[in-house]
Amino acid sequence: MTEARARPSVELSPGALTAAGVGSLAVAALASWSDPLLVVRGHVVPGWGVSGVLLVLAFVVWRTCLQAARRAEAARLLGARATWWVGLVSRVLIVVAAFGVVGGAVADLALEARYYVLRPTGPGGCTAVVRETSFLMIGNGEAYAVGRTGLAWGEAGSWVVDDGYRPVAGGTYEVKWEQDGGLLLINGTSTDPVIRGGMTDIDCGW
Repeated sequence: MTEARARPSVELSPGALTAAGVGSLAVAALASWSDPLLVVRGHVVPGWGVSGVLLVLAFVVWRTCLQAARRAEAARLLGARATWWVGLVSRVLIVVAAFGVVGGAVADLALEARYYVLRPTGPGGCTAVVRETSFLMIGNGEAYAVGRTGLAWGEAGSWVVDDGYRPVAGGTYEVKWEQDGGLLLINGTSTDPVIRGGMTDIDCGW
């Protein structure tokens, strides 16, 4: 007769559970004030959309971890003062993340932001994605390098154009690809010239 042996279960301590929950909120807060961007099947999910999803997921993880920590008598093990600080830090991170998400959405709406996935793509599926906005008499643009994951964590370059002109919407741009990366050239017009920038390296980290 063989004797069944129970496998030892790995249980996280209340402190580790609490750190995981608060850490997830910290990641969401950082992302909300960063400049992420996601491309899904040729459609762009703006940074505030990505951050909003991360915030919801982080909130679920935070609640789950804190509930598990309480069941493991976190209050007794961590101490009342530490528990108070955990609650305060968590609320601050939630507010910071929420402001970042709302601020990004409001900015896109106010500036009439438009997103473009440029073609052709480069080697390995590297893709140039552009966000264009305009405010008063100034047009602004940012370029992102999106690789196989579809995710970009920051802009690759930016430019400013006179008179609110949007070069990508107007078709006055060019994408050149080489084996080691790409180059996005932004051209203005004779009446709406590029004031700053206009040449961006598209590097997906090959």
